Amino acid sequence: MGYHPRGRRWTPSSSAASSTQRTLRMQLGLVGLGKMGFNMRERLRSHGHEVIGYDPRPEVTDTPSLEGLAQALTAPRIVWVMVPSGEITRSTIVGLADALEEGDLVIDGGNSRFTDDGPNAELLAKKGIGYIDAGVSGGVWGLENGYGLMVGGSEDDVARAQPIFDALRPEGERADGFVHAGPVGAGHYSKMVHNGIEYGLMQAYAEGYELLEAEELVQDTHGVLRAWSKGTVVRSWLLDLLVQALAEDPEFAEISGYTEDSGEGRWTVEEAIRHAVPAPVISAALFARFASRQDDSPAMKAVSALRNQFGGHAVKRASTEETLRAPDPKK
Repeated sequence: MGYHPRGRRWTPSSSAASSTQRTLRMQLGLVGLGKMGFNMRERLRSHGHEVIGYDPRPEVTDTPSLEGLAQALTAPRIVWVMVPSGEITRSTIVGLADALEEGDLVIDGGNSRFTDDGPNAELLAKKGIGYIDAGVSGGVWGLENGYGLMVGGSEDDVARAQPIFDALRPEGERADGFVHAGPVGAGHYSKMVHNGIEYGLMQAYAEGYELLEAEELVQDTHGVLRAWSKGTVVRSWLLDLLVQALAEDPEFAEISGYTEDSGEGRWTVEEAIRHAVPAPVISAALFARFASRQDDSPAMKAVSALRNQFGGHAVKRASTEETLRAPDPKK
């Protein structure tokens, strides 16, 4: 049994009758109005839900503080947290534990590490506040296309928030864009693995792009990639985005190769080690991002020096690209 935020009980229907769920109007507090949070607020409002947002930036916020957000919502409340993972999320959860009341529900929709979910849930449970962890995928395109959602929590809490999830997910069958993956922690764990896979896919497309560019026979790399976007076994939304990026900047002249990682790739590799699951592709993709941040790799300098020492292979001086002679083994 779930609860309508206005206080009226409602009984969730089956997943096949999701259209009924979409018509139930909900009230939601949303903490964090960045690129995704702002668009999520707009999508929810377009589906008829009342959304009151809080963000430290006065130009986008609807209320001046977390306390003001709690006061603006009708109990029992639902508050969605959409802020950067780590300390910012933890401090927000602590603030909500003080501002909310028994019977309220908090959803962490950021990219938190799954190991943070248990402590967050326990902290809130001491005040009788429920907790759901929600992995969210869709980026800046989610406003139009909807968001893929992977959630963890109790059946009652998930059922209570289902109309919110239904508004955010893509149109069509619920199971094609939403899953109740398990108890608290399961949503963020699933999103972590999702992002690890994303690392590997992006790296494969990037390497294929570079190989096409390296061959003189191929005179239209952009055209080749675009031709793969329909009918081929490598078609995907990521490929579509690569084609679009090349259309906007054919030589990638306006972008650096420096690539950050937001954490999920590292966590996925750590989990692969913990479970003894081979993950060579995801691991290699993560290390490739590390390599992208090195103007001149210390490891490759060491390799060059070793080749010079044992095999007499020529090396280049870093400052001038001047080729140095091989060492004399008689000295």
